[in-house]
Amino acid sequence: QVQLQESGPGLVKPSQTLSLTCTVSGGSITTNYYYWSWIRQPPGKGLEWMGAIAYSGSTYYSPSLKSRTSISRDTSKNQFTLQLSSVTPEDTAVYYCARIPTYYSGIYYSEYDYWGQGTQVTVSS
Repeated sequence: QVQLQESGPGLVKPSQTLSLTCTVSGGSITTNYYYWSWIRQPPGKGLEWMGAIAYSGSTYYSPSLKSRTSISRDTSKNQFTLQLSSVTPEDTAVYYCARIPTYYSGIYYSEYDYWGQGTQVTVSS
């Protein structure tokens, strides 16, 4: 059974960089063929895909967030990390990490087979 767990600060000040880590257990993040993604949900809004890192280490970003987003991984710890720079209150959301097989398009969130429980991040001074 694969498990994902998000961790990081719950409160970030405007203009700072948000950094979250997803720790994966029960499976390796280098195992063919999966994407490991970051998805967020602002209050009262729908899910928003932010980006992903593939089993190969390749990264993919949402065009709307690409200039502020970086996803990396530490294979020795079986973790992948999200960094979102220059945050504003509009970045307040519940942040999830999730896994999706590469043969899916990612259009439907039901295609993700494992999710973390989510972590609330509030951007406020």
